[in-house]
Amino acid sequence: MSSPAGVLRLGTRGSALALAQSQMVADALTKTGMAVELVEIVTPGDRSSAPVQQLGVGVFVSALRDALGAKEIDFAVHSYKDLPTAPADGLAIAAVPERADPRDALIARDGLTLAELPTGAVIGTGALRRIAQIAALGLPVTTVPIRGNVDTRLRKVADGELDAVVLARAGLARLGRAGEVTEILDPMLMLPAPAQGALAVECRSADTALVEALSALDHRATRAAVIAERALLATLEAGCSAPVAALAEVTEDDEIYLRGAVISPDGRFALRLSRTGTLADAEQVGRLLAADLLEDGAENVLGSAE
Repeated sequence: MSSPAGVLRLGTRGSALALAQSQMVADALTKTGMAVELVEIVTPGDRSSAPVQQLGVGVFVSALRDALGAKEIDFAVHSYKDLPTAPADGLAIAAVPERADPRDALIARDGLTLAELPTGAVIGTGALRRIAQIAALGLPVTTVPIRGNVDTRLRKVADGELDAVVLARAGLARLGRAGEVTEILDPMLMLPAPAQGALAVECRSADTALVEALSALDHRATRAAVIAERALLATLEAGCSAPVAALAEVTEDDEIYLRGAVISPDGRFALRLSRTGTLADAEQVGRLLAADLLEDGAENVLGSAE
């Protein structure tokens, strides 16, 4: 950890969303008396226009973790859903701040909802999970894979290139663009990605003073929900781009309710199951739900998506 008089270097990707998320964390830490500066790190994922599922798991994370290992930065902020499920040697998730709305959102021309889109409408999304779930709805629409930042994607709708796009509502809200959403998609129709809407604040595990300082931002219920969702993902041995969806909700009395889904890319086969448990057993709840899904045939779906 930097000296008390020093400034902590927060590593972040350079996209508008990554900077907004990192600035949120920096501002929260500043209120606790810490001095923080943002350090932009370019990742391989930022340099490529290929679909995310072709780039591989952790493509937006590796450069930040390399910078942590080289001590070029003191800590990093990630979109938690981008992190590989396997822990990284020598690094610790010191804080999981309170999660933003985890749901997906539709931004469509003319203020339309998903059900109102006309036959043949073209929806852009970069996630196989969303493509599969839209296909499973049986609507007379077409999906196309897209990449690019939020501005680029929204512009495709404004310019008429696409009829709609689907994005995480959390990212839109963090960029001040939630007002452009034409429909927040019910998780019963579109279950989000594991850890969607959550941030991970990561530092070197040996920096014990920094781990403790950053832990002030940790939100217990959010961490438990994300642990359950990612345990499901890890047990299924599916990457962050696989057609796996999960959402855990935590009650006031520390019960956790986890929903999970595995959908074939063409939407013809969809498994949706749920499990409940206690907050303390969050990881076990995720593993057990994954086992339920595998028992019902999820492995065949995941194999076809590779």
